[in-house]
Amino acid sequence: MPKISIDKERCKGCLLCVNFCPKGLIKSSQKLNKNGINYVEFLDKDNTCLGCMQCAIICPDCCIEVYR
Repeated sequence: MPKISIDKERCKGCLLCVNFCPKGLIKSSQKLNKNGINYVEFLDKDNTCLGCMQCAIICPDCCIEVYR
């Protein structure tokens, strides 16, 4: 099962990964990082992540790592 790790402190909340996730498993968090930005969270309760890496590829700040 793929797993995604997001560096919430580096995330600038651009939401590109949210738009590119084919399963809609990345969402904007209500929490803030140290810069006062709503970072993104990976929410995959049903283990449906494809491990396609679209989120990691599109992230302009390289905040996302995908483990297969």
